[in-house]
Amino acid sequence: MPQLLPSKAFPATPWAVRRCKEREYGQTAEPSWRTIDWQDHLGWIEVKGKPANHVDIGEGDETPTVLVHGLGGQWQNYLENIPRLSQDRRVVAPDLPGFGCSPMPDEKITIPFYADWLAEFLDTVGLERVNLVGHSMGALVSTEFTLRRPERVEQLVLMSAAGITSAKLKGSPGPTILRVGAGLAAYGTVSVDRWFASRPLSRHLALAVVARYPAKLNADTAYEGLITGGGKPGFNDALRACLEWEIRDRLPQIGCPTLILWGDKDVVAPIEDAKEFEELIPDSRAVILEDVGHVLQMERGEAFNREVVEFLAAERVSDESLESQAA
Repeated sequence: MPQLLPSKAFPATPWAVRRCKEREYGQTAEPSWRTIDWQDHLGWIEVKGKPANHVDIGEGDETPTVLVHGLGGQWQNYLENIPRLSQDRRVVAPDLPGFGCSPMPDEKITIPFYADWLAEFLDTVGLERVNLVGHSMGALVSTEFTLRRPERVEQLVLMSAAGITSAKLKGSPGPTILRVGAGLAAYGTVSVDRWFASRPLSRHLALAVVARYPAKLNADTAYEGLITGGGKPGFNDALRACLEWEIRDRLPQIGCPTLILWGDKDVVAPIEDAKEFEELIPDSRAVILEDVGHVLQMERGEAFNREVVEFLAAERVSDESLESQAA
């Protein structure tokens, strides 16, 4: 019987939460996202003739960082990360067309379309060279953008990235693709109220495909960061775009330092893909977080923030050292 999902991992049962020994799992990262008045940092701009919702926060001399959400996502997927990352630099996170509050585009949704849209978005907000952080489909979009415009990406972070196993499904029988889509849709099209999200069992049922232990996530984080992103019009078209776009053979062309982050219990994107990304991208390093699912930036926000901040700082020091030696 074909697997229902492309990973060898399967969603945990509701009672499996008792086996979670990681104290950091589901805990709010510091500084807390609840201390920020997000309305002060939200805005609308026009990209490709359509309004685009985004958050823009932070300043400093460090290279600005752009966060790209995944399938069924929104900028709030990074609630646990934006406050820490914006302490050192400007951080910008858009809602891609068809997701969050951004309306559907006039053009067909494809991965190249999203990459071109991202380029115009960066032009509009005044960012030339950036660090890119992409999750799932957002990692695929970020990779495509990097391949098309390498001069604009200083460092790249790929998290639970689509683009390898997802592309292999292209030639699979129709029913297999439908099974995969149905599994992802359990998360991507969910639309429930705040009360439903506040109940551990119902939270588990809504998010078991993407989080290892949904009941351990704070109710408000799960609701604001994940559940409110469901049921958006771009989901089906974006899922089809992910399945249709092949990126594997072009990964060796990526020239910037790349950090690959993955959860070892990812149900959506198999952990084997992390090793393949690491082998194919020349200047890359993979970090695997244990007992974590597909949304590791929310499941273990502190660990994610540490890895990303250290990665960006290490490369900055390296660049400064080379400039000093050249002088």
